[in-house]
Amino acid sequence: MSENILEIRGLCKYFGSTIANKDVDFDVRRGEVRGLAGENGSGKSTLLSQISGIYLKDEGEMHLNGEIYDPKNPMDATKRKIGIVVQELGVLQTLPAAINVFAGRLDQFTRFGIINMKKVYSEARAQFEKWGLTEVSLKPSNCHNMPIETRKMIELARALSIDPDILILDEVTQSLSQNNREMLYRLIERMKDAGKTVILITHDLEEMLEICDSVTVLRDGEVVATESCDTLTMDKLKLQMVGREITGDYYRNDLTANYKDHVVMKAEDLTIEGQIHDVSFELHEGEILGFCGLSDSGIHTVGKALYGLEKDCTGNVVLTDENLAIKNERVALASGMAYVPKDRDNEALMTHDSIRNNLVFPSMKELEGAAAFLNPAKLGSFSKKAVEDYQVKCTGIDQVMDGLSGGNKQKVNVGRWLMKDLKVIILDCPTRGVDIGVKAYIYHLMSEAKKSGLAMILISDELPEIIGMSDRVIIMKDGRVSGVFDRNEELTQENLIGVMV
Repeated sequence: MSENILEIRGLCKYFGSTIANKDVDFDVRRGEVRGLAGENGSGKSTLLSQISGIYLKDEGEMHLNGEIYDPKNPMDATKRKIGIVVQELGVLQTLPAAINVFAGRLDQFTRFGIINMKKVYSEARAQFEKWGLTEVSLKPSNCHNMPIETRKMIELARALSIDPDILILDEVTQSLSQNNREMLYRLIERMKDAGKTVILITHDLEEMLEICDSVTVLRDGEVVATESCDTLTMDKLKLQMVGREITGDYYRNDLTANYKDHVVMKAEDLTIEGQIHDVSFELHEGEILGFCGLSDSGIHTVGKALYGLEKDCTGNVVLTDENLAIKNERVALASGMAYVPKDRDNEALMTHDSIRNNLVFPSMKELEGAAAFLNPAKLGSFSKKAVEDYQVKCTGIDQVMDGLSGGNKQKVNVGRWLMKDLKVIILDCPTRGVDIGVKAYIYHLMSEAKKSGLAMILISDELPEIIGMSDRVIIMKDGRVSGVFDRNEELTQENLIGVMV
């Protein structure tokens, strides 16, 4: 038997005139952890979607275990023991978690047309236990209101429930907090020890080099290199990805906090029963205040509470200049606050609408003319300027958001707020699912906004991001503030983790 479990030759995929994959040759061995690297739009997810049956190939051949492999749909791939966790959310939000674990394979629990839900719940729990996944609620309620991290656990359980020979992970770690990332690393090691194959996309290049055996780099839909991680360096990987040297600072290069004394916003005793408790802090002009913690720490709930999105929240959020209490999101929007949520596609963007409409939506009041009339020419010029200013790669402002890469979606998502005259912006995982180039660009935007005096809340599951960009860091544990660090030599991953766990 060949040591290669999967062999691909001359694979091509077209979307109209766009070539997403061009003559891709790709081999992966049994028991190998293979990284797939490249900028947003380089064709990584398209390649994995063809392997997993989400897209049909247009040209080329695939062989699995030495046999012709040509999946017509994801169920074909599942039957051949290929499991995938997709880049964007792949749960059926109107169905319970347990049903999602076995979606498309419920026949095993069905008799005379009736699903035995007791067996479904029992087997779903068994899958979480078998693979050491963080437990989630499997109750009958649907997945619609579950946090993105919880939904990723459900997707992982579904992919693992077939005991896959190949597990495909498309930007999973970017959705996970520190403890769940470590759980995933243990799972990958377990798969490798069992002779299983893992194919991984992550924009955290340090993570990729640490956990992968080798990396294949795509650029403009083509394979440009495959190299062992024993010889691959970070600088070489970046060069292969973008075809040029990446220069300049990635994070901030100053080592001390730098912001005004003026307090812009106060949070006092924010409490949501069972989620966060007595969270209080002050936010200053020109400050980047970081929040981090483990999966159950409550940091993402804090972001929603600050913007008035949590209706059961007690305590106060006050903009100090006007002594104005933020009671709901309408008041927040009208008062110069902005919120960029972690779940970009479901909670922020209108993904089936145009770039133009997404860009102008937060600024409709400012763009109104006489008699509350919206001038199409004014909306168009506003959108074109935003696309230019924030370097959004697109065919034009009328392009539908669904057609953009993750990085360009996020440029629209962040840029549309920075076009406004803001006092406070809340950024929840602003670089989730974007490549190194877009990450550096978003950090540049944050640094420029800081210079202008904008106060920022940065919520992140990535400790290097928190350390690299924050003036102060608030650590949360079990819904409470467990520590506060200033920007100095004490702000290290080891010290933060020591307070988090």
